[in-house]
Amino acid sequence: MNDADRAGFGEVIRDARKRRGWSQSELGEKAGVSRPTVARVEANNDVTTATIAKLSRALGLTLELKDRG
Repeated sequence: MNDADRAGFGEVIRDARKRRGWSQSELGEKAGVSRPTVARVEANNDVTTATIAKLSRALGLTLELKDRG
């Protein structure tokens, strides 16, 4: 398992946002969510799949679900 597999979704979002030089507010505006919502995601707190999809789309990320069973 590599580091990307171990990273939580919040870390992936934060790293992608920072690579683009965006603030949490800027990402929120581009994704159509609030800055506190972005902060919750980056803290790995409970969020909806709709929020995950919005943030991923705004950042140009692809979501992939894997069965680790």
